[in-house]
Amino acid sequence: MPGRQTVQTPCKINLHLGIHSQLDERGYHCVDSVMAPVALFDTIVIEDAPALSVTHKPALCVPPQKTTVWKAACLLAEELGVEPAVSITVTARIPEKAGLGGSSADAGATLRALAERWGAEPLDPRVVAVARRVGADVAFFLDPVPSLHLGAGDVLTERFGELALPIALVMPEGEGVSAKGAYDEFDLEPTVPVDYDAICEALRAGDAAAVRGLLYNNLAPAAKRLQPGCAEVEVWMAEQPETLTAMVTGSGSCVFAVCQSLGDARALAERAAQKRGWWSFATLTVGEPQKVC
Repeated sequence: MPGRQTVQTPCKINLHLGIHSQLDERGYHCVDSVMAPVALFDTIVIEDAPALSVTHKPALCVPPQKTTVWKAACLLAEELGVEPAVSITVTARIPEKAGLGGSSADAGATLRALAERWGAEPLDPRVVAVARRVGADVAFFLDPVPSLHLGAGDVLTERFGELALPIALVMPEGEGVSAKGAYDEFDLEPTVPVDYDAICEALRAGDAAAVRGLLYNNLAPAAKRLQPGCAEVEVWMAEQPETLTAMVTGSGSCVFAVCQSLGDARALAERAAQKRGWWSFATLTVGEPQKVC
């Protein structure tokens, strides 16, 4: 598929994140992860070029060769036996160190686009294997729909139907939380996660109220210890009249609040920005591939 490709990739929230103290053969924690794509998008543009180049806007503080996008492109080219003669430009809107999957979303979208360009399906086992090598959440972004991932959170186990939850995303000021830092902190005080069956049943039934009541994240305490502002945001959001429930997503430091309507989510996000000076965004979870790809 020569020429120019433009791909939009959503971020994600964890509706259920259960971290186990057991490690797999790669040294990754065993993870039960129910994720939903969220309509806050990065844009990836891929064009023909003499050799591989990767540009991030705004620029990252690491060289391009150290990014997940570069790694994804090189590994997939090797796997498929092609030369990665493309330029890749990532325009980022998803904040990093937020638990929203920003770098994983970019890598997954890059793999999705390059697979099509180089004659493979996005869910071809070779592409999935590369995604799992790049990072735990990357495989989710090959087909970003509400779904259950087991293994290290990188093995697609079940897809669910569309789920439209109005949400406000809010992050505290200061440094975010790295996934490695959160997992290292978790290991100091590990907990046994609750089972994911109930929230999966609610998702199968399309019962948004039940889903709201079953949100869970046993990595959140570690994130809040590392970034106390994360806990402050969660407490503040829980007290707001628009909030039905609020929880840290992933390894933090972003907190999402589920609201009754998108108007309520916008009011909450605006108040967080104006009154508290926090980064915020109001949006919806989405569930149909054509809406997020």
